Amino acid sequence: MNMPVVAAVGLGGNVGDSARVLQEAFDALAGLPRTRLRGVSALYRTPAWGMEDQADFINAAAALETRLDAGALLCHLFAIERRFGRVRAADGSDRWGPRTLDLDILLYGDAVLDVPGLRVPHPRLHERAFALVPLLEVIPEAVIPGVGAARDALAGLDTTGVEKLGRARA
Repeated sequence: MNMPVVAAVGLGGNVGDSARVLQEAFDALAGLPRTRLRGVSALYRTPAWGMEDQADFINAAAALETRLDAGALLCHLFAIERRFGRVRAADGSDRWGPRTLDLDILLYGDAVLDVPGLRVPHPRLHERAFALVPLLEVIPEAVIPGVGAARDALAGLDTTGVEKLGRARA
C-alpha cells in the first residue's frame, strides 16, 4: 500500500453560488477514498485571472492526506467537478473562462510530474496570489518544488484584490 502523501488542492468558481459550491466541494473532498481532509482555508474573493472579462472568483484551498496516486486523485477531482456541473472543453479552450467549480492539484508532496493532463506542482502556482494565500493557510510550510518556499513566492506578488470572506466550515 502506498505511503500517504500530503496534497494541496486549489478550489475556485465564479458561476452560481460559488461560496456554497466550494463548501460542498470540501465535503466531497472529505469523502474521497483512501484520503483524509486535513484542513481547509477561508474563502477568498479574487479578480478573474487570464480571461479578465468575467465575474470575480471565490477561491480556497484544501490539504489532503491521500494514498491515491496523483493520476487517480485527478480523476476523482474531475468527477467532483462534473457533479457540480463543470464541463471541460476537450481542447482546453475554456481554461480561464467562467466555471461552476475548478479543482486543481497544486502540490502532491514534493513530487514533480509532467504527464499528459497533469503537471505538478501546478505550473503557474508561484505566480498566483489567489492560490498561494489560501494554500499557505492550510500548509504554512509549503514548498513549491523547483521554486522554493511558497511564502517567498507570495512575498513577490501583488495581493491586492485577494479579499478574505471568512472561514469555511471545517
